[in-house]
Amino acid sequence: MKKYFLLLLVFITVSFDSQKPDAYDSGEWFKFRIHYGFVNAGYATLEIKDAVRDGKKVYHAIGKGYTVGMSRFFFKVDDNYESYFDKVTNKPYQFVRKIDEGGYTKNQEGFFNQATNKVLVKDYKKNTEKAFLVTENVQDIVSTFYFLRNHPNIDKLKVGESIVVDMFFDDEIFKFKLKFIGREDLKTKFGTAPTMMFRPIVQSGRVFKEEESLTVWISDDDNKIPLRIKASLAVGSIKADLESFKGLKNPFMVKMNN
Repeated sequence: MKKYFLLLLVFITVSFDSQKPDAYDSGEWFKFRIHYGFVNAGYATLEIKDAVRDGKKVYHAIGKGYTVGMSRFFFKVDDNYESYFDKVTNKPYQFVRKIDEGGYTKNQEGFFNQATNKVLVKDYKKNTEKAFLVTENVQDIVSTFYFLRNHPNIDKLKVGESIVVDMFFDDEIFKFKLKFIGREDLKTKFGTAPTMMFRPIVQSGRVFKEEESLTVWISDDDNKIPLRIKASLAVGSIKADLESFKGLKNPFMVKMNN
């Protein structure tokens, strides 16, 4: 169960757009309510700020996830994921991963050298440092989804087609595969929103029922923001809905609910 919160944090940040840096900007902030069955299990937030790395102005994205109420009593989660990435190329400079998931903890930072295609991972819990070779266009777990917001092929996908991104996670390159499954009008607390639907392909077994147990609804407008995520787990199901937001780059296109 300890990995479900991490995976939700990953997928609620999934966002897509054409190849132009217009889907988001500094000051954007999201909050998501996470339900496990009928229980309000927790919340996740995602925001983007300005920062400086290597003398350059970069984006600093921060994702947090935490359980609340009885869920926290049975399974405490306090997760913090951060990424510093280039405003033009989206290539990451640094990532932060500081998590506590039911007693499973990690405290790491990664520093990317784009010239040599290497990442130096500092593990503060184990007091170790290790360098890894990476692919040229590798992303970290948070920068991946800002990268996808401006991916040139997203709007060209046909139903059933997929896109793959190299993502560095847990000391290895992970092939993040995303399949487009169609469009749908989704009723939200903000109104009825036209959406694009995607299925991240995940490993079946311990947590999820099957490879395609996750479904993500993304606003079909210039923001391409995540509105809902649903997942069938090995035991039960989980859902995350956008609870509140601010600082959107573009108008949020919704119709009032009847």
